[in-house]
Amino acid sequence: MISLQFLLTAFVVVLAPGTGVLYTLAIGLGQGRGPSLAAAFGCTLGIVPHLLAATLGLAAVLHASAFAFNIVKFAGVAYLLWLAWQSLRSGGALSLSAEKSAESAWRIARRAALINILNPKLSIFFLALLPPFLSGNPATASLEMTVLGGVFMAMTFGIFAAYGAFAALARRWLLGSERVMRWLNRSFAGVFAALAGRLALERA
Repeated sequence: MISLQFLLTAFVVVLAPGTGVLYTLAIGLGQGRGPSLAAAFGCTLGIVPHLLAATLGLAAVLHASAFAFNIVKFAGVAYLLWLAWQSLRSGGALSLSAEKSAESAWRIARRAALINILNPKLSIFFLALLPPFLSGNPATASLEMTVLGGVFMAMTFGIFAAYGAFAALARRWLLGSERVMRWLNRSFAGVFAALAGRLALERA
């Protein structure tokens, strides 16, 4: 049975702004509500490998191997820096512009999924988050972790979709000012770069 404590914990974790939220907001502001749903879906999909890793015990291997951890980590750092550049570059994937047309849902979702896939801390996070809420029965542990992970993913999609809808609603007021768009592009780039720096300092 899914406890209220788990639901509250998951809600707080998902609600806290992070890289996925930032990406979804940028897509919602730059391209509208439909594309922001693709971003929310991609971020949610990117959780699957980490949930599987935690369920199968691979997260413990990643945690124990500094080499494997660093490979994934620095790939994630490079990707976040690339997203920062895409926010600053005129015509970039994340740059805000009133004339910009929406990209394909697949391309938006693929970028979003990579944001989570290339974050090695997520596997270790699930390995730490889920076990305290299990029944303690080894025979059903994998199934219980899968169910809890599924609930976490559903909550992620719902909350991220809400973030995207809010950004899309604000789009009509914000994109009318070049000064505001320029400020937002620089802000998104700065935050992505800061997140890349924070990830670079993470240890297994």
